[in-house]
Amino acid sequence: MLRRLAEQLGLMEEPSPDQLFQRAGRIQQVVRPWEWLLNPSFSGWENIPEDRPLLFVGNHTLFGILDAPFLWVGLFREKGIVLRGLGDKLHFQIPGWRELMNRYGIVLAEPAQCSRLMEKGEAILVFPGGAREVTKRKGERYQLIWKERRGFARLAVQHGCTIVPFASVGIEDMFHVVLDGDEVAASPVGGLLERLRIRKDVLMPLAVGKGPLGLPRLQRLYFHFGPAIHTKGLDPQDEDAVWSVRETTRLSIEESIEMLRQKQRQDPKRFPFFPTLR
Repeated sequence: MLRRLAEQLGLMEEPSPDQLFQRAGRIQQVVRPWEWLLNPSFSGWENIPEDRPLLFVGNHTLFGILDAPFLWVGLFREKGIVLRGLGDKLHFQIPGWRELMNRYGIVLAEPAQCSRLMEKGEAILVFPGGAREVTKRKGERYQLIWKERRGFARLAVQHGCTIVPFASVGIEDMFHVVLDGDEVAASPVGGLLERLRIRKDVLMPLAVGKGPLGLPRLQRLYFHFGPAIHTKGLDPQDEDAVWSVRETTRLSIEESIEMLRQKQRQDPKRFPFFPTLR
């Protein structure tokens, strides 16, 4: 029972800092061919402070995991930072996948876990939009879907953790959503999914690539880190202060998304293989 609980919480055989550092080096080798294909562009390195702990807060893009490895490798290469990701509980219910998550330091997205990492002075990655932001509906490209969530801001204030807001652009321009989660839920299949107790927020859209034969239309990825948001000295019981941190983070991410999309439109190297496609 304790072993199962440990697995669910992502605590089983947690890698040491040295192990995570070594594995980060190996991940670089795996990602390198994809870097050659997508030529990721980073900006705002100067906004990442030396403070610890750090909480990197950003927009979750369609499908969730297609751009994260580039962010992970970029931070390791440029800043020596090994990110500790927070993952939806669904990840830890899949045998094999949860062990892989654990191997690379990803833990359950749960307040106690986040607090533990902050107390250890880690650099943590969180997407407040969670699964719902990954399963984009039609017309939601690059939108933040946070509802009223402010848990990340409260935890940052409680621990005096500095927030680094960031944005990612590129992935959602490679695909076209044909059938989104709401449409799947409203279809005849929806009744079956409901009986199986499958969460509506994790219903992936049916999407096809915008390239030839329905393949993804490969193009450059863009990342930007906004100015750090310091929380030391704030009162975690002050709801206005917590909400202000949340909103400052949200606005910074949205501004960075818009800035990156403008940069994307003007970039002559946006399409590595078909530069004439705009």
